[in-house]
Amino acid sequence: MAVTRLCRRDLYAAGAAALLVTVAVLVGRRIQDTRHTLFVHWPPVLAEWDPHVGPGTPAALAVAVATVAWGPALADRLRWRTLLASAWAVAVAWIVSLALVDGWQRGLAGRLTTRNEYLRVIGRFHDIPAALRDFDHHILIGSPGHWPAHVAGHPPAATLTFVLLDRMGLRGGGWAGMWCVVAGATGCVAVLVAIRLLAAEALARRAAPFLVLAPAAVWQGASADAYFAAVAAWAVALLALALTRRSPWWAAGSGLLFGLTCYLSYGLTLFALPGAAVLVLGRRELRERPLVLLPLLAGLAVVPTLSALAGFDWWEAYRLLVTRYYQGVGGTRPYGYWVWANLACTVLITGLATAAGLRRAAGELLRRRVAREPDPGGPAGGSAARVRLAVLVWTALLALLVADVSGMSKAETERIWLPFALWLLPACALLPHRRVWLAAQAVLALLLNHLLLTGW
Repeated sequence: MAVTRLCRRDLYAAGAAALLVTVAVLVGRRIQDTRHTLFVHWPPVLAEWDPHVGPGTPAALAVAVATVAWGPALADRLRWRTLLASAWAVAVAWIVSLALVDGWQRGLAGRLTTRNEYLRVIGRFHDIPAALRDFDHHILIGSPGHWPAHVAGHPPAATLTFVLLDRMGLRGGGWAGMWCVVAGATGCVAVLVAIRLLAAEALARRAAPFLVLAPAAVWQGASADAYFAAVAAWAVALLALALTRRSPWWAAGSGLLFGLTCYLSYGLTLFALPGAAVLVLGRRELRERPLVLLPLLAGLAVVPTLSALAGFDWWEAYRLLVTRYYQGVGGTRPYGYWVWANLACTVLITGLATAAGLRRAAGELLRRRVAREPDPGGPAGGSAARVRLAVLVWTALLALLVADVSGMSKAETERIWLPFALWLLPACALLPHRRVWLAAQAVLALLLNHLLLTGW
């Protein structure tokens, strides 16, 4: 009876999430049709209604069916390193097949070459030090040769990634798109590593199919934010490795990636919250070896120091970005709609299963306090392990909510919030009937990709 009641509550949570999306669609359509202030054709996501199939459709269906049918069982019994490699490979296949539903050019090669994207300014970085010194002068609309929206909206490390790819001979949208896919797909591996270290291997194994078959894959194909998400995820994972393995090298690597994360996207400074959660969960190890913080801080200083020496002022650039944001559609889009409709976008990229999983994670936090040691009992890793997992996912949700109320993420969060979405998906590990929920995730992704022509 108790199990049935819990499952019923899972359905209630999923139903509430579905209702939120429905209301966001209906209210958004009304606002857009009457006031034209949302600047999206199919609110709350940047997309157009366009039912279609494409060359990626058979592959996407095959990946979905195979993962639902065999994914949970394989995740339970594969050797750990084999599981990580398999998760990355299937994630790449899932992302690419969904992208190819729109064709190679529209789905992958052309996405990073549009007028607002990074590849449009490659030629302006022939002298990288000079471009960095002059970067702030081109942020505002009306400034001479102002940057396209995405270049202006991010610190220069985002653009420099594609400049360096071009310098290596990997030129054009195809190479840039596949870089985002291949690198971005490693994000699920980083999350699995962190969960295994901070909670329990059993929970990581249960989460693996949900991280692989996420609806977020619709927007991970050739979106630079997928690459940003992976860098942020590895920063957290290396911090977990540094604490549990007590390694100064992992700590330095974590700091380096945290610094890089902040220079890929201003909003990802909020990953200080998941980082703090890792320190709380690893507080016993931190008390035993507090000096691990020194290489962490040293690594953290590398990217900001090099950037400052090159002449880029992060704080001044962010101040100018806030002005630029309100010069554009960000100043017109209504906060009163997007502050809750953004959460509907989050439902679409994480799926109804994640809504049910977050409900279970909240229950774990309300019933128990965080234990010092993960206990191995039970098929899902034991009660203390579940609490520790709940701390991770709810800290990520808190970071997302802070981004939401800031007003600097009105619309397009189905792409912008991919880094946070990766850390919400592991909540699905707490659910029973994994194949049923996994099938629901796959169906949602397939419907989104085949019914809508997304902007990213």
